[in-house]
Formats: sequence, structure tokens, C-alpha cells
Amino acid sequence: MGVRNQTQVVEFVFLGFSSIPNSHLYLFLPFLAVYLVTVLGNLMIFTLIQLDSSLQSPMYYFLSHLSCLDICISSVTVPKILVNFLYQRQTITYNQCMVQMFFLMTFTVTEAALLAVMAYDRYAAICKPLHYSRLMNTKVCAALAFTTWAWGFLDAVLHTALSSKLRFCGVNQIHHIFCDVPPLMKISCKGVHINQLATHIASLFVGVAPFLFTILSYLFILRSILKIHSTTGKQKAFSTSASHLTVVILYFGNALLNYNRPSAGYSLETDTLVSTMYCIIPPMLNPLIYSLRNKEVKGALKKVLETQRKVYI
Repeated sequence: MGVRNQTQVVEFVFLGFSSIPNSHLYLFLPFLAVYLVTVLGNLMIFTLIQLDSSLQSPMYYFLSHLSCLDICISSVTVPKILVNFLYQRQTITYNQCMVQMFFLMTFTVTEAALLAVMAYDRYAAICKPLHYSRLMNTKVCAALAFTTWAWGFLDAVLHTALSSKLRFCGVNQIHHIFCDVPPLMKISCKGVHINQLATHIASLFVGVAPFLFTILSYLFILRSILKIHSTTGKQKAFSTSASHLTVVILYFGNALLNYNRPSAGYSLETDTLVSTMYCIIPPMLNPLIYSLRNKEVKGALKKVLETQRKVYI
């Protein structure tokens, strides 16, 4: 009975904001504002793509999936953080922690795969323009989108199942602001080795592989752009990829910091900042990047606003 009491944990305590006195007073409104901007911004992008006929292309089809993912990623973490601020208790039950981790991994891994697919779409459009309609037809796009979501789901199932086998020996304080695999392994007292091995192997497929594929795609894209003789042609080719490339750098850069920082030498404040930059800030910035740098999105937004103004006038 004593062993069971040592290993059974029914609730976890997040320590991510413990070093900030009265954090609920100072951070609730900023996190709420970030969440609202994230949801409304991505919802705007998704709605524009559905309504405007000029945005019915593979690039915007995948962008609509990206917008959905950004809403989902933010909704997995931020609402719980806001609730904890309101109740002034940085806690989460064991079952809620497993559920949060499952959906967070599903959406983040899916996004990594989707960014690689979007890089392939840009490669096909710029490097293989004569074959683009065949390479990226409706069936291919649907299959690629389904594969990215299935990829994230299967990875999340694996890690959640393995994490449920971890034992914590009564330790329930997580040095983080949400549930994720590395923080749970850090406080576990049993079953860590299998999880570490699975994490390292899986990271090659769900992290390194999409990143290298994306980089390789852009090397081919850059080579094709450099072969274009006219300056206007080069600018047009680059402009179609600039937004996606910015999002790729933002996502994979933050993922690298979040999952590959040293286990020692980082303060709790740094860990909290890195976690925030990985799962909370990028979903807010992505719609801003695509709306500010993309002429077609800005044009579609302008048409919708003008239509609405005429209706009310």
C-alpha cells in the first residue's frame, strides 16, 4: 500500500509562473489578449480562404489547415493557463494532463508535417510549374493533408501511451506551464529509459525529417529562382514563398529551443519564456505574417470589408 501511495499522482502543479509574484494579476490580460488575437486572426484567414474564389489553390488549402492547427494548439494550452490564473492555482489533474499532452503533440507534430508539405507545394509551383496541376491536384492535396493529421495522431498515441506508464514517486511539481513529455520524464522515477528512447527515435521522423525536407525543398527553390533572368520574375517567385519561409523559421527555431535545450543551466524563467515562444506566440504571429506579406490575402480581406460596408450602408 505504501508503494502505491508513493507512485500514484492525481494532480500536477505547474511551477512555470511561480517565480513571478502575483502573476495572475499581471499575466491574465496579456495571455487573454494573445489568445483572442490568435483565434480571431486564424479564423479570419480560414474564412477568407473559404469565401474568396481567388484563394482556391493548393497553397491556400494547406494554409487553411495551418490556421485550424494554430487555433487548436493555442486552445490546448492557453485556456487552462487562464483558468489557473483566475483561480490562483497552477494545477492540473493527472487525466487532464494526459489529454492536454495528447492533443498538444497531435497538433504540433501535424504542423511540422504540414509545413513540410507546404514547402513541397512551393517547390512544385516554382520548380515544376508545367506539372504543378498534376502534382498538386485535389486528390493529392486531400491525401497529403490527411497524412499530416494522421502522422500527428499516431505520434501522440505512442507518446501518451508510454507517458501513462511513468511513475512519479509522489513528485507532482512540473517545471513548465503545460503538460509535455520532457517535463514529465524529468520528474519521473521509473520507466524513463523507454520514453527517452522513443522520444529520440520519434524526433527523427516527426521533427528532423520534416525540417530537412523543408530545407531541401527551399534549396531547390532558391536554385530555380536564381535561374530566372528578370528581376520581376525573381521577386514574384520569392514573394510566394517568403511568408511560408518566415513561418518555418519561427516554428522550427522555437521547437529546437524547446526540445533541445540543455537539461541543466537554464533558469525556470528561461524555460517558461521558451515554452511560451513555442506554443503560444507563433500561432498568434502566423496569420499576421500571411496577411501582411501576402497580396492575395490582403486583397481578399479588402473585398470582404468593402462588401460588408456596402451592406451596412
